Amino acid sequence: MGRAYALARVAVIVRAPAGLLWWPGLLAAGIGALLPGLTGRRIGLLAGAALALIAACAVFLTRRRRLTALAGGASRAGRSVILQDRGVTVRIWRRAHRWWLLLAFLAAVGSSWALPAAGGLLMAGSAVGLWAKSLWLGRWEREHEALLWVRTEAAAHGGAAGKKVSGYLTTGVAAGDAGPGGARLRGGAGGRGGRG
Repeated sequence: MGRAYALARVAVIVRAPAGLLWWPGLLAAGIGALLPGLTGRRIGLLAGAALALIAACAVFLTRRRRLTALAGGASRAGRSVILQDRGVTVRIWRRAHRWWLLLAFLAAVGSSWALPAAGGLLMAGSAVGLWAKSLWLGRWEREHEALLWVRTEAAAHGGAAGKKVSGYLTTGVAAGDAGPGGARLRGGAGGRGGRG
C-alpha cells in the first residue's frame, strides 16, 4: 500500500469563493446604491448589471477546457487516500485569500464614487459564474457516476485547474461529505479512505 495523501473535491474548490464574493458583493452594491456617484445611480446600476453578466459568463467559461481534459483523464483513487472535508477545503481557501477578498470589497465600495453599485454587482456576477461552473461539474459527476478529486498540495497554488495539477482522481458518489457539484450533503461524512 502506498503512502497516504489528501484529496480535495474539485467542485468544492471551484465554488468555495462564490459565497465569499456574493454576500460582500451585494453589501458593496447596497452601499454604493446610497451614493449618487459621478454618473448617477441609474447609470451605475445599469453598468453594474452589464458587468455582472459579463463576469458571470467569463468566470463560467474560464479554464473549462482544462477542467474537461483533467476530468477526462482522471484515474481511480486508491483506498489509502484521505478525503478532505468540504468545510476544511472552504476554510483553507478563505484563509489563503481573505486579504484579497477584503481588498476586492473595499475596491467595490470605493468604485461607487464613480459608478454606484457597479463594483459590488461585478463581485456578485463572479459568484454566479462560479456557482454555474460547479453545477456544470456536478452534471459531469452525475453522468459519470464519479466524484472528481485533486491532490491538496497540487491545488494549493493555482486552484483546482492550476499548472501544478497534473491530473484528477475519482471516487464513487458516496465518498466524502459533498455531493455532485460540491454541495453539502446532509448527514454526509468524509474521512480516511472512503472511496464510495
